[in-house]
Amino acid sequence: MIVLDIESTGTDFQKHAIVSIGAIDFLEPTRTFYEECKIWEGAHIDGTALTVNGFGVEEVKRKDKKGEGEIVKNFIDWAMTASEHTIAGQNPFFDLFFIQVACQRAGLNFPLAHRIVDMHSVCYLHMIKRGMVPPVEKGRSNLNSDAIMEYVGLPTEPKPHNALNGAKWEAEAFSRLFYDKSLLPQFASYKIPWAR
Repeated sequence: MIVLDIESTGTDFQKHAIVSIGAIDFLEPTRTFYEECKIWEGAHIDGTALTVNGFGVEEVKRKDKKGEGEIVKNFIDWAMTASEHTIAGQNPFFDLFFIQVACQRAGLNFPLAHRIVDMHSVCYLHMIKRGMVPPVEKGRSNLNSDAIMEYVGLPTEPKPHNALNGAKWEAEAFSRLFYDKSLLPQFASYKIPWAR
C-alpha cells in the first residue's frame, strides 16, 4: 500500500496544479518519496490552497523547479518498486485524480489502479465496531483529518501542510486503525487510546 498525499494550487484537478507529492510505502515505511515542482503553464492558483500548504505564488512558478510531469513520472517509478501499489490516504481519490490528470498532460502512462484505501471509511468503521457514533455535522460525517488524528492518539499535522508529513501522519493512523500499533518511530511515544 502506498500512502499518498499531494499539495496543489486548488481542488479542481483539471485546472489546478500539483506543487508537491509525498508518499510512504506502508509495508516498508523507511521508503519515502517527496518532490516539489513548478505549476504547468496556465494552471489556476487558489490563494486559500497556498495558505494551506505554505507555498508562495513565486515559488510555484519558479523556472528552476522540475515540471509536474517529471515529478509524477518519478513518483510512479518509485511507487512501482513497492510490493503493493494500492493507493491509500485521507482523500485518496483527490490525490489519485491529480496524478492521473498530470499523467495525461505529460503524455505518461497511468499504471496505478483505481481501487483505493480511504482513511475516512476505515476510521468510520473502526468507531462503529467500538460501539461509537462517528461525529456528524450538518447531516454528514465530520471525520476530517484532525478528528481522525485525535481519535488515533496523534497530534494534528503541522501547518502549513507538507505532502510528506501528510503521508506519514496518515500511514501512522492506518497502522493504529489496522493493527493497534505504531508504525513510525517519531510517533511511538503517542499512546493509542483504545490499546491496553
